Amino acid sequence: MTAPLPANPQDAALELERLAAEIAHHNRLYHTDDAPEISDADYDALMRRNAAIEAAFPDQVRADSPSKTVGAAPTGNLQKVTHAKPMMSLDNAFSDEDVIDFILRVRRFLSLGTDDRVALTAEPKIDGLSCSLRYEHRRLVMAATRGDGRVGEDVTANVRTIEDIPQTLPADAPDVFEVRGEVYMAKQDFDALNARLLAEAEDSGKEARQFANPRNAAAGSLRQKDAEVTRARPLKFLAHGWGETSALPADTQFGVIRALEGWGFAVHPLVVECVQVEAALAHYRRIEAQRADLPFDIDGVVYKVDRLDWQERLGSVGRAPRWAIAHKFPAERAETTLNDIEIQVGRTGKLTPVAKLDPVTVGGVVVRNATLHNADEIERLGVRPGDRVVLQRAGDVIPQIVENLTRDVAREAWIFPTHCPQCQSDAVREEGEVDIRCTGGLICPAQRLERLRHFVSRGALDIEGLGEKTIVEFLDLGWIAEPADIFRLAAHREELLGREGWKEKSVENLLDAIEAKRAPDGARLLFGLGIRHIGAITARDLLKRYATFDAIKALADELIALRDSTAQQIGETDQKFRTRLDKAIAEHIGVENVGAAVGHALADFFHEPHNRTVWDDLLAEVTPPPFVVEARESEVTGKTLVFTGSLETLSRDEAKAQAEKLGARVAGSVSAKTDLVIAGPGAGSKLKKAAELGIRVIDEAEWNAIYSGTSQ
Repeated sequence: MTAPLPANPQDAALELERLAAEIAHHNRLYHTDDAPEISDADYDALMRRNAAIEAAFPDQVRADSPSKTVGAAPTGNLQKVTHAKPMMSLDNAFSDEDVIDFILRVRRFLSLGTDDRVALTAEPKIDGLSCSLRYEHRRLVMAATRGDGRVGEDVTANVRTIEDIPQTLPADAPDVFEVRGEVYMAKQDFDALNARLLAEAEDSGKEARQFANPRNAAAGSLRQKDAEVTRARPLKFLAHGWGETSALPADTQFGVIRALEGWGFAVHPLVVECVQVEAALAHYRRIEAQRADLPFDIDGVVYKVDRLDWQERLGSVGRAPRWAIAHKFPAERAETTLNDIEIQVGRTGKLTPVAKLDPVTVGGVVVRNATLHNADEIERLGVRPGDRVVLQRAGDVIPQIVENLTRDVAREAWIFPTHCPQCQSDAVREEGEVDIRCTGGLICPAQRLERLRHFVSRGALDIEGLGEKTIVEFLDLGWIAEPADIFRLAAHREELLGREGWKEKSVENLLDAIEAKRAPDGARLLFGLGIRHIGAITARDLLKRYATFDAIKALADELIALRDSTAQQIGETDQKFRTRLDKAIAEHIGVENVGAAVGHALADFFHEPHNRTVWDDLLAEVTPPPFVVEARESEVTGKTLVFTGSLETLSRDEAKAQAEKLGARVAGSVSAKTDLVIAGPGAGSKLKKAAELGIRVIDEAEWNAIYSGTSQ
């Protein structure tokens, strides 16, 4: 049964915060660590829940919403590569109706007539590792993983060992062309690799390395520091798209894919053109019927709008293109026994129950663990150690428990702990939240370690050499407790040289890596502090508007004063007062998609003297430069725009997307902060208010001239 939506904006904000943190956690495990904890179906359920709440409460959409993020920041020892064009993720469809809705959204965005057909390509969605191959003057010069969509890992040397990736392109290929696709391992090759690793381990007397599934094996093989290890692994590549190009060989998706095939790239034979959505859905059924017999794992079918000019107009929203969608297959199921429930404590103090299972094979993968999410999920399922349970898997290592087969058997209920298993502090659930959290804060070993690990992680300050093992060592020595302590580690140089495992070179490398972050990217630094509700995207959005850390602190002080000075009126209900206060906070921040939850989090953070000390102490060690906004320069960059009336040559969504490309903010109402109004036929009260406030008004033709006249 689907849980009801939150009853009010406050509850919505709290659940969206929880979902953002939980989904980010699973993104890191899947994309960075190659060690997912939940199944595709479970992950998709979290994304659907997030989307449903955002649709019901659009004012509470977070700037770091999972609907706007892709993958996870790259980690490990490989060099980072910034993609010339972002590598996007895909939105999902789970039914025929979802696919039809996708087509309707495309038609509305493009303002198509009833006679205009939306032709699609349909292709299997392979479960591999996304990779971008850059060719310059028809030679392979760079290969990179997707990473977080903006920055990936350089795997050029490793990719050169994959036999079905061309090292050069034919003479008719463009000067610059990025081929994108999936690096994968065939099922048969995966089984052979695990058998070989097992045999080698038996010969050497060492513990055998066994990969959990073909995707895990492909990811681990491609990310090797030694390309010769990759060469010994049976990797393959399927092309399905492209990134930056100096020219395109066709004007349709299908035409470009056929050109890639002609250049020597493997493309799947089940890629077809579909003139109508009914044909695309029929092809989905054909692929689903052949799924088990395909040489590699797939988890659905991808549909893409065939016309490239329409793809260009549709653009993207958040984390995904508007012109493509993945139609997922139903999940697979199996039965097993739940042996125990263990509690893990996360960076924010969240207590997460994990089911320990009798090993069971689901869809060809051996599963031993499953997340139980929270106390409510345990109560809903009524699970206890010893129960027989049904697991559901849709492509990942650890699935979801969907049913308890023995809940009626007489056995004591499993009681969620009331104290943190790490520090024995009280574990409490705040009003309106589903998660139970440790109250220990920095005295809790789990939170202190995770907080520092987060601070130096790839998505935050990205300090090379400060991994979890090293942080634990320095914590145990008492050398670090707060982020600023990291920048004072040079004082322990001689002591560190005397410790086992540390040599002159490794100590110098670590201290140099720390010194290199004395002027860090401001958004990364703000994100690294772990302030609730402020994820990587929210941090960037705040600094786009406020530029410096002094301005962020001043904003927090203003928000504290605003909260203190806003009193509940006589006869005003608590909910109305909260709604009024939240609206005032969001308006004061003045950043699109950054709502009251972020404002309250900033105010709460700076309200605590300890947090001010942490902030000031850190800024005494580092100096982030003012944040620079990346946008196409135009006469509307940095300004607030309002579109009103009917637009005749483009949809409202497309107009908003154009404005954002020029670095402008689009608001829904006219106020004293509005800089420009674009009015079409039928403009009413907004046009009148613009006139009253003396705001410049232009028509659609003038707007098109501004947009088309801006250098690309």
